[in-house]
Amino acid sequence: MAIDINKVETIIGEHGKDENDLIQAMLAIQEEFHYLPPEALEKISEQLNVPKIRIYQVAAFYKVFSLEPRGKHIITVCKGTACHVRGSSMLVDQVDRVLKIGPGQTTEDLQFTLEEVNCLGCCAIGPVMTIDNKYYGNMSVSKVERVINKYVEKEVVADD
Repeated sequence: MAIDINKVETIIGEHGKDENDLIQAMLAIQEEFHYLPPEALEKISEQLNVPKIRIYQVAAFYKVFSLEPRGKHIITVCKGTACHVRGSSMLVDQVDRVLKIGPGQTTEDLQFTLEEVNCLGCCAIGPVMTIDNKYYGNMSVSKVERVINKYVEKEVVADD
């Protein structure tokens, strides 16, 4: 996947050219491309004068960063005890049936990535699924496809 290196340079310029601006620049690049492309990390290293190993250490340490392409929409299914006993694994199976992706995978069109987390902290409304940080509680297998289709059809905006 080719990226616009000029866009990367613009993003870096907007966040400063000092090592202290590293994380902010990485976050902005992640937001633009939905992951941290190697070419972008190379440009960050050059522009901020930060060794590439340091940039990769930061990317590996913080969960928010991804070195692999991710979807425009991130689907997260809670696997905590309360959600698990209420059927969260069936939600994961249904997402797989609908989008043909398993946990940690991204659709070929880069629209969706499926992730599992240990706990979303809202056990009372489990099982819980989020899409772009919008919470869907008391989820059932029958609701999964309908909720995903709202994002496919652009009925739901991530900023809701």
